[in-house]
Formats: sequence, structure tokens, C-alpha cells
Amino acid sequence: MGTYIMAIDQGTTGSRVMLVDPAGKVASMAYSEFPQIYPQPGWVEHDPEVIWDTTSGVMKQALEKSSTQPEQIAGIGITNQRETTVLWDRKTLKPVYNAIVWQCRRSAPLCDDLKERGYGPLFGEKTGLIIDAYFSGTKVKWLFDNIPGLKERAKAGEIAFGTIDSWLIARLTRGRVHVTDYTNASRTLLFNIHEKTWDEELLALLDIPREILPRVVESSSLVGSTDPSILGCPIPIAGIAGDQQAALFGQGCFSEGEAKNTYGTGCFLLLNVGSRKVDPGNGLILTLACDENGKPCYALEGSIFIGGAVVQWLRDGLGLIENASQTAAIAQSVKDTHGVHLVPAFAGLGAPYWDMYARGGILGITRSTTKAHIVRAALEGIAYQVKDLVGAFEESTRTPFTELKVDGGACLNDFLMQFQADIIGCPVDRSGSIESTGMGAAFLAGIGVGFWEPGAAIKGLRTSDRRFLPAITDQERQSLYRGWQDAVNRVKVI
Repeated sequence: MGTYIMAIDQGTTGSRVMLVDPAGKVASMAYSEFPQIYPQPGWVEHDPEVIWDTTSGVMKQALEKSSTQPEQIAGIGITNQRETTVLWDRKTLKPVYNAIVWQCRRSAPLCDDLKERGYGPLFGEKTGLIIDAYFSGTKVKWLFDNIPGLKERAKAGEIAFGTIDSWLIARLTRGRVHVTDYTNASRTLLFNIHEKTWDEELLALLDIPREILPRVVESSSLVGSTDPSILGCPIPIAGIAGDQQAALFGQGCFSEGEAKNTYGTGCFLLLNVGSRKVDPGNGLILTLACDENGKPCYALEGSIFIGGAVVQWLRDGLGLIENASQTAAIAQSVKDTHGVHLVPAFAGLGAPYWDMYARGGILGITRSTTKAHIVRAALEGIAYQVKDLVGAFEESTRTPFTELKVDGGACLNDFLMQFQADIIGCPVDRSGSIESTGMGAAFLAGIGVGFWEPGAAIKGLRTSDRRFLPAITDQERQSLYRGWQDAVNRVKVI
């Protein structure tokens, strides 16, 4: 058995690799951002080759930083930005087009057509999802509709489809392995989450050839080994999960009734509902997650498209800040937002609204509005969106939240976490490792190769950094939230 598990966390804005020891501690970490591509408003792309180059680069950096030899790695776990869609040539492993990112809205007209034809209930019953450009299926259809000859090549078996996990595994194995796991498959609009199989009826509706699809495996299972040319020796690949399901697992929420929220590029609130087939309602979706053994179970999810990315926009788009760490102090330099609300609907609104055509807005600006008010409104806007989700979850489950476990880069912002506790009215428990996504991938791979025992042994590795307790009254909470709801209604289109 090796010394470490390697976790690859391939996210929307960058790639991170961690080496995790038997105590669940990160022994080494490397990270690199990569460019976002915006061909036109509402469109978002990544270069798959850049994703691969960045990921393979930080794999090597993580080893070098700790003077670790590849032979010391017991296994690799992969977690990834979900729904982002890649098609590539099976022989050359070259992508046929840029990756269409989960945030991309280009397939919204295809979604409108499906909904107008009355297919919403069919997709909802089979996939647990809402018809939306967020998910992979209509992105794949867009590619077939817009790249001449691609569908014919796909039917001939020349083309492979995958979310980013599949793409990385194809490159890590030099094309020998084409797989995904249940959690990623459940995000495609093509997978029946109850029968646990690709759905022929949905494939036919979207006119997508079955020949392109990967084999679906359990999240904790040995799927193959890296090609020796990658790191110098073959290393088992034994864990795969979409980023939010990986974070749920990394937080130890693999029992029914446990929930977490991740503050990454977007925000994603997941509640483990075990083996129950729950009717989500209230703009929530039903998805596949992992039980303590890495086998599929159900989870309720609320997806926010723009979370921490609004802070990146303050930095790169507006030039209001130099780095994210400044925002807490700037926000606290004013006593409130002075009536300003920032609704970051840059890629539409996700749960519970599901408005593909909404766009962002800064409302309530007066002559006395300052940079500090806008920065504070941006942070509060993240927390308000999570409040929207908590309300939807409580209504669907008829059970109030008593605690929210949190992780992700933006949860390091103490101002944001305190405001989050204030506005949802329950304690917020920040994980001792904000990289719960990568930890989940590591845990799944570790179980897959026998590095860790499942269940309580994994849960015991999770630590708490700080608990934030609500510090405002219910009356204040309700008054603040009414202002947010009014702002959202002003940017909604549907």
C-alpha cells in the first residue's frame, strides 16, 4: 500500500491536486487557474487541452513539492466540474470543439422547445432534473446540430462524449478507459436515475447516438490505471464523483438527513435522502450521490450558478478589489449595503427560480453608493441565494435546518459566513478542510483501494474549524430578506 492518495479536483476556474495521508491530512497541494472563454454573451467555454495540461502539470507539482515518488501513490480519485461537456476523437484523443461549460446558455432555445412540446415531466421523472441549458444533454445536441459530419462520425463509433471526469480518465489512460460514475451520469439529462442506465427514450428525443456514451461505474471502484508515461508508473484510478457529490461525501454526509453547502464558483446545497425516491418540488432536483461505500444513493440539490464567481468578477471585471481576501474588511467598513442589492444572475438564475434568461443587476444605487456598498452587496447576495435554497429545502422536506456544514474557497470569508448564519437563522459549521470536494475524491479512491475503511472511519477524519451562530432577530432577518426578494423579482424574466 502506498503512502498517499492523490485527489484531482478539476474545477471551473482551475485545477487542484492534493496528496492526502492516512490521517486525512493534506501533505501537498498544487493549484493552477486556466482561462475562461466567452465567445458571446451567455456562452462559456474551456479549452479541453488546457484543462488536461493544467491538471497533469499540477499532478507533477504536488509530487515535487513533497518530494513524493509516484510509487508512493496508492490510488487516484477524481472530482470535476459537472455538466461541462466534451466530445473527442477516440483514436487521437483530440477534442472536436471547446468544452461547453455548465454555465453556458447557448442551448436554452433547445430547452424551450422541449418544454413547449411537453417533455418536462418525462425528463423530470426519469432523470430527477429540470430541462435547462445547465445540464449536458442539450449541450451535446447543440454540438451535433452545429458541427457538420459530427453525428455521422459518432454513429460510426469514432467520437466519445464525457463530462470532465471522463475526459481526464481518457487522457490519463491514453484512451484505454472510457467511463463515468453514477453521480456525473445523473447530471446529463440522458440517464435514468431509478433504473441506473442510459435512457433510450431520452437519447432518441435529443437524437444522441448511444455509441458516444461512457460506461457507468460506482464512485468508489477500480476503473483502470494511469499510463506509465504520465507519471512514470501505473497508478490505480479508484474514485470518481462530481464535485458537489464529492463534497457531500468529504463532509461525511453519507447518511440520510445530512446536508452541506459548497461555496465555489457557484453554490451547491445537497441533502442526502438515502434510498428514498423523493419528489423534489420547489425548484429543487433529485440527483445521485454516494453512500458510505461509494454506491449510488439519492440527494436533493439546489444549484446556484454564481457564488464565489461574483467575487472574481469584482476583481477581474470591475477592478474594485485586488484579491478576494480584501472583501471581508471592505464589507465591514460600512454598516450595511445602504439599500443596494447585487443579484449575480450572470448566467441566468438556478434553483429555485430556473430562469435561463434572467441577467444580473445592481439595484438601489444612489449618489451616496460607494465601492464598499457594492462589495458588501455582492457578498450578501451569495448568502441570500443560499437562503432561497434553504427555504425550498425546508418546504420540500417539512423539516427545518438545524445546522449547515460548509466548505469551498468563499467560506473562508468570515463576514460572509456570519451573514449566512444570520440570514438562514441556524448555525453554520465551517469544515476544518475547506477542500471537502478534493477530500471526498480522496476518500472514495482510498476506499476503492483499501487505504481506508468506509463509514465511521471516514466520518471521523472530518474536523470543524468554526461555528457561526445567528446574531440578528427574526424581524431583522425577514426585513432583509424581503429586500432581496424584491431585487430578484426585478431581474427575473420568467
